[in-house]
Amino acid sequence: MTRRLAEVAEKVGVSEATVSRVLNGKPGVSDATRAAVLTALDVLGYERPTQLRGERARLVGLVLPELQNPIFPAFAEVVGGALAQQGLTPVLCTQTQGGVSEADYVTLLLQQHVSGVVFAGGLYAQADAPHGHYRLLAERNLPVVLINAAIGHLGFPQVSCDDAVAVEQAWRHLASLGHERIGLVLGPLDHVPSQRKLAAARQTVTAAGGELHEEFVAHAMFSQAGGQAAAGRLLDRGVTGVICGSDVLALGVVRGVRRRGLRVPEDVSVVGYDDSAFMNCADPPLTTVRQPIEAMGRAAVQLLTTRIAGKPVSTDELLFEPELVVRASTAPARPRQR
Repeated sequence: MTRRLAEVAEKVGVSEATVSRVLNGKPGVSDATRAAVLTALDVLGYERPTQLRGERARLVGLVLPELQNPIFPAFAEVVGGALAQQGLTPVLCTQTQGGVSEADYVTLLLQQHVSGVVFAGGLYAQADAPHGHYRLLAERNLPVVLINAAIGHLGFPQVSCDDAVAVEQAWRHLASLGHERIGLVLGPLDHVPSQRKLAAARQTVTAAGGELHEEFVAHAMFSQAGGQAAAGRLLDRGVTGVICGSDVLALGVVRGVRRRGLRVPEDVSVVGYDDSAFMNCADPPLTTVRQPIEAMGRAAVQLLTTRIAGKPVSTDELLFEPELVVRASTAPARPRQR
């Protein structure tokens, strides 16, 4: 007990006596100090006293599928900063291969009495994945916000980049460069953002009087290895331009093109999606469709804090328009040999 008092007091910058008064429910402590002490208990991993466990901490879970893809640390930075400005402390939960699952993290966050949860990429975007932990959050009436294209029946507020606009921008860019055989490298079949991108591509091609052939569409896991394998399949079918569902996939496609002895962009043009960190430093610098991460992250936090305050928010998806960033991985198509 003495060690706990000392650690919490040091964390908050108050006396052990003040911490003791908070833990015992005694008067004479400001609301701000009381909240800071309870938050420190949560952060340090100590259980709250029984009489205080019903109160939610000033903690917010931030659940990410990984950190290897630079887009997720970028979202974490924006969301974490916006939460801190609201006096909330983000608790970063990142999944690893064979490690703690998303459902396990939800259980842990509920045990910590968090005020809410932000998910940026996760099982909610996969139609065939288990979703029981989301239903648990809904049953607890815990404020939750989802970033990027959830399946429809979960009922949480959503902040998304407009997948349809992203594909239209990329497709029109390649078409303007003379590319006629354009392929797509997307995520798994049940991945909602990938489904949206595919539907948008079909609509764009149809509006131009053409048809998107299924042989020009490849699905892969979101990894460089997945992109490289997909590139091989598309190159066998004669594509000259490739639109990818992420920058990581695009980097894999570039590698796959080079393994065939071809060049980017001289032989094959490649477009990514996200404009994650260092894409301007890739070889060649990657043409990509930029997600407005700053605006999306701040909007997600605004929705969450409104819910935490007990006010209603719309569950209609809030769409943000992306921006095509043209770099050196796309170029005019070579004239087709007859």
